[in-house]
Amino acid sequence: MTAAPDFRVARGPGATAWAPETLTADPYNAQTPAAALTEPVTPAEALFVRDHFGIPPTGPGPWRLRVGGAVATAFSIGHEELLALEHRELDVVVECAGNGRSLMRPAPPGVPWGQRAVGCAHFAGVPFHVLADRAGVDPEAVEVVFTGADRGSVRGRRTPFERSLPLAVARHPDTLLATRMNGEPLTPGHGAPVRLVVPGRYAVADVKWLVGARVVTAPFAGVFQAEEYLYVTPHGTPEGPVTTLRVKSLITEPAPDEDLRRGHETLVRGHAWSGGGVPVHRVEVRAEHEDDGRDPDRVRGWHEAALDPPAGPYAWRGWSYRWTPQQPGPYRLLSRATDARGETQPLRTPWNARGYGCNPVASVEVVVV
Repeated sequence: MTAAPDFRVARGPGATAWAPETLTADPYNAQTPAAALTEPVTPAEALFVRDHFGIPPTGPGPWRLRVGGAVATAFSIGHEELLALEHRELDVVVECAGNGRSLMRPAPPGVPWGQRAVGCAHFAGVPFHVLADRAGVDPEAVEVVFTGADRGSVRGRRTPFERSLPLAVARHPDTLLATRMNGEPLTPGHGAPVRLVVPGRYAVADVKWLVGARVVTAPFAGVFQAEEYLYVTPHGTPEGPVTTLRVKSLITEPAPDEDLRRGHETLVRGHAWSGGGVPVHRVEVRAEHEDDGRDPDRVRGWHEAALDPPAGPYAWRGWSYRWTPQQPGPYRLLSRATDARGETQPLRTPWNARGYGCNPVASVEVVVV
């Protein structure tokens, strides 16, 4: 069994060390600690880790990316050559498709993520279209299949981790072959030396330990495209493959079960995001006392929060609301986001058989004394 990586770090004099919260040790899957989610950009050492087969032995020296399939000129490129190409830098929300799965009832199978398989990181990398243009894509091409160095057994079949993107998405200027995160080279747990980053989509699209890009003229039907990461038996979620991030908010302050003082102003804060580069248009907050009842259909009294200036088309957006509780006792603080398309977080947890796309209103329990 592979030992879980140690991501603990001190955040300056007197700071408390933190580490992702391990959910499974082999393969290693861990969610972002709550303290790290208060940051506008999530520290790399604290960002959640999703791994299917274990970290493969990769390094910048021997690494090469093979670009082939339906192209005029297939080729491979090494790490140093890739670093010499034009780069872009973007703040991007990275969210596991199963984030929030543990909220669903009945509980679907899979890693029991809470609400912290998410973060926002600053990525730098080469737009994939630079390599696609060099290869010369066949006019009949429809998708690009991206292959990671990790592989393992799924339903008795040994397979690499592979996902495809529609050609237009793969060639979008913001689809990156990322080499750096938060100003530093990628770490092994986050896909070093090179990973794909597809802004606005669930992180299953962000193939780590990238070693192959294959252009195809028919839709890809690999295990992780046509059999896994699908919305199955959905109630309140879409049907078909997991793709675009759904609108969502997160309350980062106050902390769960925090004691607050009656009559004293409390700053309720968090982040909100949506998919496909669609901006968050509004965040609303409600403070629900235990005497108000807990039927979500009766929730009223939403108040608009103040939004921070956007940090970019794919970053999450900070929000805040000043609340002064007047009654003692337990409260549930709720937040819901609405994006520019008019999509709003639902009051009830949406359900599907594999636990993907969970985006109900965010909630935190506190006590006023």
